[in-house]
Amino acid sequence: MFSVRVSERTSIDLLQQHNKEELFAVIDSNREYLRKWLLWVDKRKSAEDFEPIIRLWIRNYAENNGFDAGIRYDGELVGMIGLHYIDWKNRITSIGYFVSEKHQGKGIVTSCVRSLIHHVFDELQLNKILIQCATENSRSRAIPVSLGFREEGIARDGQWLYDHYVNLVTYSLLRREWRAQ
Repeated sequence: MFSVRVSERTSIDLLQQHNKEELFAVIDSNREYLRKWLLWVDKRKSAEDFEPIIRLWIRNYAENNGFDAGIRYDGELVGMIGLHYIDWKNRITSIGYFVSEKHQGKGIVTSCVRSLIHHVFDELQLNKILIQCATENSRSRAIPVSLGFREEGIARDGQWLYDHYVNLVTYSLLRREWRAQ
């Protein structure tokens, strides 16, 4: 199973069925905050709601088509990170992430994304990584910028989020750009 030690305090571990209660607790205690940016929060009303989606995440990992993992900080599950898909023909993937509100500003997600970049370019031998964020989500946008991603453009009204549209900004990083840093 996928597991990466990011730092002494931080790790990334593939989510399993036995993590569903802990994952639900993170979502539920951060529901109001996460709902501002993530469209699936209202669909997860109990730990049991994670059973089918965790099965899908495990299958995606087994089929080498992305994965969803937990971010642990000092042993506590504090968020998620993953590869949404892998386009093997074009050698492209997309990274998504979130962290609990109280764990923001500690560099946790930035260090996890950096570790995934190494995995994507060195282990998977992909060529391009995308990250999409709502244009208003300044904390999320700061992560790809700090890691050398380039802004590719903005999709106006790119996502319907509960009762309104949000603009999405797309960032990309090419393998050769990462190597040159």
